[in-house]
Amino acid sequence: MRWRAEVLESVFGAEPSADVLTANREYYEAHVADGSHMAFVAVDDGAEAGCGAACAYDEMPSPDNPSGRCFYIMNMYVRPGFRHEGVAKALLRHLIDEAHRRGCGKIYLETTDMGRRLYAHIGFRDMKDMMIYED
Repeated sequence: MRWRAEVLESVFGAEPSADVLTANREYYEAHVADGSHMAFVAVDDGAEAGCGAACAYDEMPSPDNPSGRCFYIMNMYVRPGFRHEGVAKALLRHLIDEAHRRGCGKIYLETTDMGRRLYAHIGFRDMKDMMIYED
C-alpha cells in the first residue's frame, strides 16, 4: 500500500484520498489472493528502489491472442535517486517473464513520456485503434 500511494502521488501530483487508498486495499486483498494481481519491489543494495505490478486476466481468444490470456503491466515506478541504473528494466523483464510463465499472449501497458523509450527498447510498440471513454 505504501508503494501504491507513492505511485499515485507521483502520477497525479497529490496524495491519494483515504477512499482511494481503502479501495486499493480492498482490490489488493481480493486480487493478490486469487493470483490475478502481482506486485514486486526492486531492492538495490538493501534500499527499496522501485516497484512494478501487473494484472493477469482472460479475454476472448482471437487471432492476435489465441490463448486469450492478457497481462497488463502497471505501477512501474522508480524513485528519483535510482533512475537510469537499470531498475525499471530489471522490473520490466521480471514482469514479462512472469507473463510468459502464465501463458499470456498479450502483454501491454500504459506509459508516460518518461517510460516510452525504455518500453520501446524492450520491444513494446504503440497499439492502434485504442480509445478510452471519459464521462
